[in-house]
Amino acid sequence: MIKPIELVIFDCDGVLVDSERIAARVQVALGAAWGWPLTEEEVVDRFIGRSHAAIREQIADRLGQETAAIWSERFEELHREAVDAGLAPVDGLPEALDALTLPTCVASSGSHDKMRHTLGRTGLYARFAGRIYSATEVARGKPAPDLFLHAARRMGVDPAACVVVEDSGPGVRAARAAGMRSLGYAGGLTPAARLEGPGTTVFHDMRALPALVAAL
Repeated sequence: MIKPIELVIFDCDGVLVDSERIAARVQVALGAAWGWPLTEEEVVDRFIGRSHAAIREQIADRLGQETAAIWSERFEELHREAVDAGLAPVDGLPEALDALTLPTCVASSGSHDKMRHTLGRTGLYARFAGRIYSATEVARGKPAPDLFLHAARRMGVDPAACVVVEDSGPGVRAARAAGMRSLGYAGGLTPAARLEGPGTTVFHDMRALPALVAAL
């Protein structure tokens, strides 16, 4: 028997805040500067949805640990500057949150510091304060299920009664590995085809989220 949904778990970047385009633009620029030509599509494939540690490991494998350390530090600086210059919630997200009646939390590959900054800049932090979980708290980041299982455990909800709202391939795979249903938001950088799979409903307008959750 399929359990009713008791908890909605949100990814952060690209689901709550429209920051993936900023991140991709910065990564492309850094790649050009350090001799690793990257297209936006390659950044989506390699980096989007993955933890800071996993991204840094890829850079180190290609360019060495020293360059990876400098790249990571510079990314944080440039990303923060771009967020401060103009970051907004994902289109339709505030209305969707207002209409949801179930408990919610955030489970993101980003650090707590990064989420405090991005959610704070968009006025969303207070909506989730005390219910924000980071990949820095678990052994393995997405696509492993660790983070979503950690969030469900902290919220006191059976994984089978959770739905994850994600916008990346690693994110929806992590939800499946955790035994959770997922809603794949294809209104950002990741093509819909990369979100499709068992237990996942793909959608394009965040305003449709409350109805989709209610239908599960």
